[in-house]
Amino acid sequence: MTGDDTPGRHAVVVGGGIAGVTAALQLAEGGLEVTLLEGRPRLGGLAFSFRRGDLTVDNGQHVYLRCCTAYRWFLERIDAAALAPVQDRLDVHVLDAAAPGGPRLGRLRRTALPVPLHLAGGLAAYPHLSLAERVGVARAAMALGRLDPADPALDGIDFATWLGRHGQSPRAVAALWDLVGVATLNARAPHASMGLAAMVFKTGLLSEPGAADIGWARVPLGELHDTLARKALDAAGVRTELSARVRGITRAGGGRWRVAAGGETLYADAVVLAVAQREAHALLPEGALDDPDRLLDIGTAPILNVHVLYDRKVLRRPFFAALGTPVQWVFDRTHASGCTEGQYLALSQSAAKDEIDDPVAVLRERYLPEVERLLPAARGAHVRDFFVTRERTATFAPAPGVGRLRPGARTRAPGLYLAGAWTATGWPATMEGAVRSGFSAAGAALSALGRRHEHPLKEAA
Repeated sequence: MTGDDTPGRHAVVVGGGIAGVTAALQLAEGGLEVTLLEGRPRLGGLAFSFRRGDLTVDNGQHVYLRCCTAYRWFLERIDAAALAPVQDRLDVHVLDAAAPGGPRLGRLRRTALPVPLHLAGGLAAYPHLSLAERVGVARAAMALGRLDPADPALDGIDFATWLGRHGQSPRAVAALWDLVGVATLNARAPHASMGLAAMVFKTGLLSEPGAADIGWARVPLGELHDTLARKALDAAGVRTELSARVRGITRAGGGRWRVAAGGETLYADAVVLAVAQREAHALLPEGALDDPDRLLDIGTAPILNVHVLYDRKVLRRPFFAALGTPVQWVFDRTHASGCTEGQYLALSQSAAKDEIDDPVAVLRERYLPEVERLLPAARGAHVRDFFVTRERTATFAPAPGVGRLRPGARTRAPGLYLAGAWTATGWPATMEGAVRSGFSAAGAALSALGRRHEHPLKEAA
């Protein structure tokens, strides 16, 4: 709305990523008129797709777990759950490229037994750890299960220190703890907050048998986070403006807010800033936070994705993880991308600070031989295309101490709220955390305006 005398209650959401879309949907459901402003020409934030010739390419591989109840709600809400299903049971193939005699295959999988027995069989048969290391992992897992991830003391130490205190060998860290932790935290154990690591492992592996079952989109991410999200916003009555960069947010009369975007001025009773922390810092009005510069102390961490298009099928599984090689996780994106000839693989490389700026030629020389080492069928295949996508600020850095820097949804300025995976969700920088932040911001806004609402997740109500 463009007039400051407009009747009714209005909300403006700045940012059209998953957090912003969630907040907008919740605010609209609470009876507000909502305008969503996104500076890019699309929705989806950092989980998006683009065209490359005949392919539809995701900027990076994104997965979620069955325990990600908020993101699963989001998929249901935008009518996309069937397009990003969860595997029946956790089952991850792990190839050790450095094993004597050539790459050795192992599997991490669960059974239907209750926690923690659901993982006992898989761990007992996991060939990439010695018997003593497997026993040590089980003991550490039991100790981890007794921790409270919200304990501030855990946020102050790093995951590697805790693992060392609990007898984890370098091999156990590489073959199990970092195998999972790097992908979920976007940091290796020495650089990860123990509080966030405890949250990931306790929730994902020790909360219920199926918690760590993996889900991923069988279609391009843009179909979910842009096309279907926009459809859901339209159906909810949200006005969505793309390529609408916000220039400023200032107080208006009567306790309202004035939002300048493009050539338009909007007036709102509630504003949700659902942008990255540095952008939020630039837009925050004076006095909104006690120490706004703390937002600038929340670091960022990059993710690199390597994309290889072969002229033939070289991988039979939908994905696998790797040890003893620079390669971390490999996904088959052939069908999802629309590729009709050969096979298209995406290598997802988290915690990629040391190589995020390497030239494509250097990355090609590094990774193609490694794929051939892992997949013998690739040795005789022709590479039809090789390219990389780089997200230099893919996530906030989950470094020790980051918990005290992450702000809650409410600010000191009435009617102004924060959302984004970097806010105080208790989760690392995941799609799950983004949705939860949208819940928190919208819930706070609706409560302040006296609108009755119910938290979408019963256990978090």
